[in-house]
Parts: sequence; C-alpha cells; structure tokens
Amino acid sequence: MAFDVGGRGDQSFNDAAAAGLDKAKAEFGMETKEATAVNDENDAAREERLNQLIDAGYTHIIAVGFAYAPAVGNVAKENPDVHFAIIDDASEDSEGANVAQLTFAEYEGSYLVGAAAALKSKTNHIGFVGGVNVGLINKFEAGYIAGAKAVNKDIKIDSTYLTQPPDYSGFGDPAKGKTAAEGMFQGGADVVYHAAGGSGGGVFTAAKAANAWAIGVDSDQALTAEQGVRDVILTSMLKKVDVAVYDYLKKAVGGEEAAGNIIYDLKAGGVGYSTTGGHVDDIKAKLDDYSAKFISGEITVPDAFK
Repeated sequence: MAFDVGGRGDQSFNDAAAAGLDKAKAEFGMETKEATAVNDENDAAREERLNQLIDAGYTHIIAVGFAYAPAVGNVAKENPDVHFAIIDDASEDSEGANVAQLTFAEYEGSYLVGAAAALKSKTNHIGFVGGVNVGLINKFEAGYIAGAKAVNKDIKIDSTYLTQPPDYSGFGDPAKGKTAAEGMFQGGADVVYHAAGGSGGGVFTAAKAANAWAIGVDSDQALTAEQGVRDVILTSMLKKVDVAVYDYLKKAVGGEEAAGNIIYDLKAGGVGYSTTGGHVDDIKAKLDDYSAKFISGEITVPDAFK
C-alpha cells in the first residue's frame, strides 16, 4: 500500500485505507508492505515508490489518493502482470486493464452532514474547511452546501481551502486547519465540517476552544481523533475506504482481479454518516429520509459531482 501525504496515523483518509488492509491481512494472511508520500513530491517520486514495491515482489499495489493517478497509469502499463488499485481517481491518467479505480459518492455523504449541520446550528451560520482546492474536495464542499441549503435555504456558509495545488500540504497541517476554523467560529459559525485529512485535527481543537461543533470526515473521527476533542465531533461523513480496500483484496484472494471504475455510493453502503456520541440521534430520522431519497433517485446529483 502506497499511502498519500500523512500516511498511517492521520486519523482520517489514510487510516481508513489502512484499516481495510489490516482486516484483509488478518483474515487472509497476506504479506504486506507500506510506503508513504511526502509533501511536494513529483510524479517521478511516486512512480519510484510503486516500482520499489513491485521490485520487492508485491503482486497487488494499492495507491491511496488521486495524486497517484499519473504514476499508477504509467507503472501499470509497464507491469501488466501486476494488479493495481487507486483510491479516489477515475481519470484517464490511471486507466488500465490491470487497474481498479475505487471511487466514492462524496457528494451524497457530504449532503447528509450538511443537512445535519444546518439542523443543529443555532446561529444559522456554518463552515467548511477543505485541505486542498482540487476537484475531489470540491465535491465534499458542494454536497455539504446543498444539504445545508435543503434544510435552510438562507443559511450562511463560510468555505476556505488551506492550500492550492500543487501544494498538497493542506492535507497534513493541523495548525492551518486550526487557524481557518478559529476564524469561522469567531465570525459566528457554530458548526464546521472539514475535508482536510490530518489538518482536521486542528479544526477539532478550534471547535473545542470555541465550545462549538465540528464534523469529521472519512473515518468515524469521534473514535479516532485525540481523546480530548472527541466530544465536539457532531458526526463524521463516512467514506468507507476500508470497505473498498478490503473488497478489492478479498476478490484478489478469490482469484478475481478487479478493474475499471468501481463506485461506492449511498446505495452501495460506500458513504454515510456516523452516530457515535448520540449527538445526531434527534435528527437521525430526517437524515435517513434524505438518504432514502438519494437511493430512490428523488434527490439527484448534478453531473459535475458524479
């Protein structure tokens, strides 16, 4: 497994992938190896990381994050007998007969937590902190805004991104996350959702200090964040990267080599929201109603976010 910036221990995106790997390793007894990206590296460095795993004899390589797309595409073509999976990319860059593109309906899950934020806000003012201003994270923001406005069309929503590409450090800078969220809380927001990887820890710290709510992402962060901030995590948008990784490896063990774009949406159980702490118990029926409307097609996703 080739992790994105932050690696195992980010309490978010990478850890979700790691959980799927750990489950498969425990269940199937496979041999595993891990490597992690660093800030500001180029495609050549990512290719080298993948090639090192291949040279070490590994037959299935999972790249965690869209930034690996060009590297996966190139290395997969050069190694047709090796099988690859990439998380969060379905572009032509990573396409290949031996590549499974594991993607998620982030818009749908974010819609649900946006609705939760609007239902819980007492100031009718909420916020969004994105790690890096890229298309993938724009989907989280768009879904969050749509869900909040479905509840209250007049709600005020602040949005900011910690970095602009090619600077991807916004996924691993808790200090920047804290500063961004502090500004929103000081400006009157009382719920802030982050889609910022490891930077989300700073959002939680700011929420704690402001006696406000934060919303986690990818994993159930009320179970994974630092102990002292878990009680301010209203809910988390669950993006079940662990399920996708486990499914991919389970198929491989059974002799089925997955390829092409595999989408994990609400209907497939690939996204959702967490209930740890009981903070959304009183609005769960409303959130589940929105979820059912997505599954039935009553709520549709704009083409831009599919």
